[in-house]
Amino acid sequence: MPGHTFLRGDDITLRPIEADDAEFLAETINHPDVWPALGAYDPLNDQQEREWIESLGDSDDIHLLICADDEPVGTIGLNEMFDVWGTAELGYYLHPDAQGNGYASDAARRLVRYGFEDHRLAKVYANVYEGNDASQAVLESVGFEREGVFRDHAFVRGERVDVYRYGLLAEEFGADAE
Repeated sequence: MPGHTFLRGDDITLRPIEADDAEFLAETINHPDVWPALGAYDPLNDQQEREWIESLGDSDDIHLLICADDEPVGTIGLNEMFDVWGTAELGYYLHPDAQGNGYASDAARRLVRYGFEDHRLAKVYANVYEGNDASQAVLESVGFEREGVFRDHAFVRGERVDVYRYGLLAEEFGADAE
């Protein structure tokens, strides 16, 4: 099931998402330790994931599967790519069994570099719920800075929570981040 590698990080590879990945994606996004951090509050089945995968060709967004040792561990993407401003939103999630291994940081670093070098982006941003310390640590390890807070912006598991906005400018992303 490995598929074709598109980008390589230190410990991960990133490859295009394929129809065969639907079961893994549905399992991961439905995991009770994953969906609350994404705001994905409705369950998705394999068929819905296959339909989403089929729709990827109609978008300018970039969605890639994160693999470690040729096995899928998560997904990452640059969404809302806006050529006029040169911006995109970074989004990612990992299966809980793969968390804590540095895969998200490695994948984020590699995809952000691709966005800056190959798509001439000027800025990549990300949104994180308060309390999602692991995701904040991923972003900060890549060089993102917290730019602001959307107070009581989201409704997560029965309560209003702040959403932190992180940003990284192309000129801040140095060669040492590779």
